Amino acid sequence: MASHPEIFKKPKGLIKMSLAQVIEHRHRGRPHPAHQGASIDLVWIEGGSFTMGSDKHYPEEAPAHRASVDGFWVDRHPVTNEEFAFFVRDTGYVTLAERAPSAADYPDAKPEMLVPASVVFEPPKHVVDMRNHLNWWTYVPGADWRHPQGPRSSLSGKAQHPVVHVAYEDAAAYASWAGKDLPTEAEWEFAARGGLDGAEYAWGDELEPDGRIMANTWHGEFPYQNLERHGFNRTSPVYAFPPNGYGLLDMIGNVWEWTSDWYAAKHKAAGSCCEGAHNPHGGPREQSFDPNVPQMQIPRKVMKGGSHLCAPNYCRRYRPAARMAQPIDTATSHLGFRCVVRGARH
Repeated sequence: MASHPEIFKKPKGLIKMSLAQVIEHRHRGRPHPAHQGASIDLVWIEGGSFTMGSDKHYPEEAPAHRASVDGFWVDRHPVTNEEFAFFVRDTGYVTLAERAPSAADYPDAKPEMLVPASVVFEPPKHVVDMRNHLNWWTYVPGADWRHPQGPRSSLSGKAQHPVVHVAYEDAAAYASWAGKDLPTEAEWEFAARGGLDGAEYAWGDELEPDGRIMANTWHGEFPYQNLERHGFNRTSPVYAFPPNGYGLLDMIGNVWEWTSDWYAAKHKAAGSCCEGAHNPHGGPREQSFDPNVPQMQIPRKVMKGGSHLCAPNYCRRYRPAARMAQPIDTATSHLGFRCVVRGARH
């Protein structure tokens, strides 16, 4: 068995065999990763058509429309800390959060902000103004994928948690190293639905069928009251919750996931064809900028799936149709990714 990176050592020794190694025997016929350490646990998703988006929730999810995708392979679970550590060890890669921002790129930034840092969720201790997300998001110097809550935190015991604090270019770099790609929004949503076309959630139409918790989402009054009904305070191991109909883990909750599509405020309306757009992509890069901050021309990608911070009283985005915009230069403590491999099934 390959040795584990030192960051995963525990007082009593190394972590146990990795999830990828435990299931390796199942993978005859699957695409082989370009490098050791990249996940070999991929699931074949047969292409087809589906209803993409929703008219029932947030405006950016509309209009609901027909779309179709070709078949593709997708990682069974989000990229884990262990897998990302293999990539870093193999390449020497330094993530965006580990680099000091350039004053030329951010001319209006305060000097003390131009340090390696990332955005971390820090829960307030009382009720706050929900209109101001800065009441719970903090720019923390020294926060990065190795130190998810800040410089004094670590990955001890979190080898199988999804990697976080990865900006878009970090996720793309990993995907390239692994011989994979990042999914389009349509591919991601088709996979997340697990064959349940039109269902509200990735597992059906009830959030908690028969009282069963199906994903790592927020329980209690966000952002100050976390009841932890499922036993997790922040992220969780990628195998902690039931898979969807395609056998995919954590498509909903735990961490948001990057897609390759540029963000548009609404879906493009479907054409006259009954099956809608085939292998659709997002809008133009130039139209992905945030209109609320026109002075900052930072393009945004679509992220999907919701996270452990999505709650009924604030962000009901623990659904396949849900989507949000994410600036490509911003990493956070609740955003990760998974990869796809396109092409015929072997």
